[in-house]
Amino acid sequence: MFHDITLEELLKQQHNENHTIIDVRSPKEYNETTIPGSINIPVFSDEERAEVGTLYKQVGKETAKERGLEIMSAKLPEFIARFQEIDTPKTVFCWRGGMRSKTAATVVDLMGIDVSRLQGGVRAYRQWVVSELEKADFPPDIVVLNGNTGTGKTTLLHQLAEKGYPVIDLEGMAGHKGSIFGHIGVEPNIQKEFESQLVQSMRKLRDAPFVLIEGESKRIGKVTMPEFLFDKKEQSTQLFINLPVEQRVRNILDDYQPWNQPEKFIEAFDRIKKRIHTPVAKQIDEDLKEENYHQAIRLLLEYYYDPKYTHMFEKYLKDKTKIFETTDMEGAFSKIENELFKMYPQKAKSM
Repeated sequence: MFHDITLEELLKQQHNENHTIIDVRSPKEYNETTIPGSINIPVFSDEERAEVGTLYKQVGKETAKERGLEIMSAKLPEFIARFQEIDTPKTVFCWRGGMRSKTAATVVDLMGIDVSRLQGGVRAYRQWVVSELEKADFPPDIVVLNGNTGTGKTTLLHQLAEKGYPVIDLEGMAGHKGSIFGHIGVEPNIQKEFESQLVQSMRKLRDAPFVLIEGESKRIGKVTMPEFLFDKKEQSTQLFINLPVEQRVRNILDDYQPWNQPEKFIEAFDRIKKRIHTPVAKQIDEDLKEENYHQAIRLLLEYYYDPKYTHMFEKYLKDKTKIFETTDMEGAFSKIENELFKMYPQKAKSM
């Protein structure tokens, strides 16, 4: 017989061993928010879940259960096969540790596959995430990678992470690149998923002497940074990168490749063009429509992003701000790494 485990027990197992957690909810539910690191082996597809839910509301519980059993029986061989492919300890969960996870755990257990079920499901996990954020407790120093739009901050963060530096990628968690074009080509996350990933990263990096993050606004796409983290970021050391405009334009073009989805870039610009002096806005609009992206990006930097960044830069304390002049991305990475070595010599030596 399968056994239930608490969220605390699951988190310990995840930390101490290679453990697979399996979300048996529908793909749509899974894609909206789940426990980070889980895989999806759904009891019902999105359409099947809707059908069973409708029967439950309009006909009754027993009819819905019968239809659910019929659906599950037809896909049982494939469902079991997915579990048999996993050679690590397994825990299943659904929304609140109810019928779907109980059904999944029961049939898998009957086939001789050891499995546990998470008490309270995703709801219990969500309650834990909220409680962790309410504590507002994250001991490491924050080091903020900052700079004008196009300085390649996200690329530099990824390079530092690959080299072993402690990094929290807020844009990656938000599913947004932070600019007016930041939603293009990525799948935005909802607040619950953002907070879930953030808490897991904070938990993992809690004992690090410092953590690198990017200089973000409080709002990133559709999500909002927790107040305590935003305040700590604002009061932390800011490493500003100054790159020539031409290099920044190249970085933006390499990153976004607007020629692949030109209509979306025009739509995005339409939302902010009223904030730019009319003749300049008109020129940018024409450049985007004529696919003259180099000039369009350059004008956006000069007349929209850089003035905003200058205003933002002035609010930081001078003794917390360090500026690095460089001509390319390689130079930026080298200067950032050298600064980290000065600030945290013991940690940097281990990289």
